[in-house]
Amino acid sequence: MNAEQKLTLKDFSSDQEVRWCPGCGDYAILKTIQKLMPTLDVPKENVVFISGIGCSSRFPYYMETYGFHTIHGRAPAIASGVKLANPDLDVWIVTGDGDGLSIGGNHLLHVLRRNIDLQILLFNNEIYGLTKGQYSPTSRVGTTSPSTPNGSIDLPLRPCTFAIGAGARFVARSIDTETKHMTPVLERAHDHQGASFVEIYQNCPVYNDGIFDYIKDKKNAADSRLILKHGSSLTFGADNQKGIRLNPKNMRLDIVTVGEDGVELDDILVHDETNKVMAQMLAELKGPDYPEPIGVLYCDPAESYDTDVYAQRDQVREDLGPADVNTLLRGGHTWTVE
Repeated sequence: MNAEQKLTLKDFSSDQEVRWCPGCGDYAILKTIQKLMPTLDVPKENVVFISGIGCSSRFPYYMETYGFHTIHGRAPAIASGVKLANPDLDVWIVTGDGDGLSIGGNHLLHVLRRNIDLQILLFNNEIYGLTKGQYSPTSRVGTTSPSTPNGSIDLPLRPCTFAIGAGARFVARSIDTETKHMTPVLERAHDHQGASFVEIYQNCPVYNDGIFDYIKDKKNAADSRLILKHGSSLTFGADNQKGIRLNPKNMRLDIVTVGEDGVELDDILVHDETNKVMAQMLAELKGPDYPEPIGVLYCDPAESYDTDVYAQRDQVREDLGPADVNTLLRGGHTWTVE
């Protein structure tokens, strides 16, 4: 391809038939990312998509890039190897709430705490879709499924809370069909140096249809979403008259209305995406009692693991000189067999 020729959506769309159920939110996410990729100014040959097992994990087949469809829950481990082997690659992980937080929870934890420079997209539909609708780590209490016929009694895991607790330096949330919101969130995740984690609310029309309707419905959006913008007040509602205030008595977040009971705009919390405590509290907000935070919850960059690995390697070479395999093999604990 001519170096001056601009890439388009078609350049990132493979010839494979996209095989998700009609109405699946994955279609919208796929299209958003295919539109996004040409704008990132990354050579196409440097882009890699890596997935585990699940409906979302078919993603690499539909991207005209390099990629791996790996084993259940192990995409973070394989992606870590890819990035460390070639740090020039632009590595994306696509996973689901079951793949990433159940069998893959341990791997996801370590890629986040190490802060390896890659993007992690977790499609959360609060159910196992590929294996016919069993409840997942994010399923709500009372969810009926083949594995919980009497309703789930497990406390659901909050993906953004998990990510922040694991040490992630960039944590955000978006919605599958909200292209205008998701695109800038993904752009910021891509620009972030280190591990970026984006939870995407994704509808499963077969096994968990409508689970996010209270957020996605345009009629309810003003009251059901808390749109996060760094440096702006945490207000919501049709006229932005409602807001989030920190209750000093119990250190919890309360919903208040500006202009009532002596509440002024200055009483409303201002979003600070560098504040980890605030991010953790926002990540715990859940409808219908609270509006759901959408956008960047936390962003506090630090040196990435892969950068540190190569810096350490260069320093060791400078200190010790070229490696000698024979010296290495004969060093340390050796013995002679007679």
